[in-house]
Amino acid sequence: MATLQARRMTPITAAMILSCASIALGQDGHDQTPEGEARSDAPLHSTMWIHILLQGFACGMLYPTGMVLGLVRSRWHVPVQVVATTLAIVGYSLGYLHKGAHFGPNAHAKFATPLMLMMIVQSGVGIYLKIHIGTGFLNAIRRQLVRGHGILGAIMPIAIWAQFLLGGIASQGFCRNDHLGQCAAHFIMGSAFIAYGIMLTIILLNGQAWLAGTRRSQEFWDSLIITLWGFVNTFTEHRWGHPWAKNDLDHTSIGILWFAAGLVGMWLSRDRQGRPQRNLIPAVVIILTGWAMGAHPQDLMMSRLVHSTFGYILMSAGGARIIEIAFVLKARTTPIDLEGGHTEINSFQYLPPFLLCAAGFLLMGATEEQMKALSDAGVPPVSYILVLSSGSFFLFLFVLILLHLYSTNKNSSNTGKQPVDLIDDLPRTTGYATTSSSADHQAAKAEDFELHGLMSNDE
Repeated sequence: MATLQARRMTPITAAMILSCASIALGQDGHDQTPEGEARSDAPLHSTMWIHILLQGFACGMLYPTGMVLGLVRSRWHVPVQVVATTLAIVGYSLGYLHKGAHFGPNAHAKFATPLMLMMIVQSGVGIYLKIHIGTGFLNAIRRQLVRGHGILGAIMPIAIWAQFLLGGIASQGFCRNDHLGQCAAHFIMGSAFIAYGIMLTIILLNGQAWLAGTRRSQEFWDSLIITLWGFVNTFTEHRWGHPWAKNDLDHTSIGILWFAAGLVGMWLSRDRQGRPQRNLIPAVVIILTGWAMGAHPQDLMMSRLVHSTFGYILMSAGGARIIEIAFVLKARTTPIDLEGGHTEINSFQYLPPFLLCAAGFLLMGATEEQMKALSDAGVPPVSYILVLSSGSFFLFLFVLILLHLYSTNKNSSNTGKQPVDLIDDLPRTTGYATTSSSADHQAAKAEDFELHGLMSNDE
C-alpha cells in the first residue's frame, strides 16, 4: 500500500517541487509595473498563454469531469483528479516564470496559492480514501474525511470559476478604484444568472428525485433564493449615508422587487391542500429584471447595444420559462418513470436555462472598462455579442456532457444502488411523455446525496 501511495503521489510531488522552484526563481513583476497602473504595456508572453490554456484545461475541464466521476464512484475518479492537480500545479508555476506583460498586485495572484493548496489537499485526501488504510487515527476519522472531501469538492468549481474571472480581469487591468463597484456587480450578477441556468439544467436532467423528496415545487426554491438575494441587494447596492450614485436607485429598486416578489412566489408554491404547486412569479421577476437592467442609461453606443441585448435575452428567458410551465408542462410538478417506461424531455425545456447562461455572459462582458476598450478598438457590437453568445453555447454544451456522463455511469454502476425512478404520488400527471401508464404508483424516495464516489466499490 505504501508503494502504491508513493507511486500515485509522485506526479503531484514533482509538480510541487517545480512550483517551489519557479516561485523562488521567478518574479511577480510588481516592481516592473508603472506606478499607479494595473499592468505594463507589453503584450502577454507565450509562457503566460501556456499558463492560461493549461489552467483552463486542468481546472476548467479535467477537474469538473473528475468530480462527476467521483459522484458516480468511478475507478477513474482519483487518476483524473491527480492528473488535473498535477497539470494545475505546473500551470501555476508558469505564472511565475513568464516574461512580457507584468502586473501589479491583484486578487488573482493572491488567490492562486490558496486555490492550489485546496487542490493538493483534496487530491491527497482522495488518494488516502482510495487506498483503504485499515488502522490508525486516520481510519477512525474516515467518515469525517469523506464528508470534508465531498464539501471541499463541491466548493472547488465555484472557487475555480472565481479564479478564472479574476484572471481575466487582472490580464486587462480592469476593475480598480472607482470601477470596482460596477465591475463586481456585473460579474456577480452575471455569474448568478449562469449558475441559475446550470441549476435548472441539473434539476431538469438529474434532480427530479431530490426535488420530489423535498415535497416542494421548484418555484419555492427559486423564490426563496430570489427573496434572500433581493434582501441583500436592497441594503448593499447603495452606500447608505452617501449621495446616490448613477444606477444606485435602479439597483436598489430591483432588490426591493426581488424581495417582495420572492415572498409571493413562496406563498404560491403550495395549493390550498398544502400540495406543491407551480407558479410563474420567478419567471415574471426575470422578465422585469431584464427590462430594468437593459434600460439602464449608458454613455457609449456599444454599451447601450450590449445592455439592451442582455435585457432582451433575459426577458426571453423569463418568457420561455412561463411557456414551459404553463403550456409545455401545464403546471405539472414532476416527471414519472413507470415500470419499464422512460421519460422524454421536451426540447423547449432546454431553452430557459440556456438563455439564462447567455444573459449571464453578456452581463459579465458589459462593464464600463470593457465597453470603452472595445469601442476604442472599433470592435463591432454585433460581433462582440456573437462571441459572448458562443461562449455561452460552449459552457452549456460542457454542462450537458457532464450531466450525460453522470447519468450513463450512474445507471451502469455496479455499486448495488439503483437509479431513482421518480413517480408523482400527487393527483397530477406530468408534462413528460411516457411509454407506459399506471394509476397506483407511489413516489420513490429521493436518493441520499452522497459523495462516497471517492471510495472503492467494495465499501
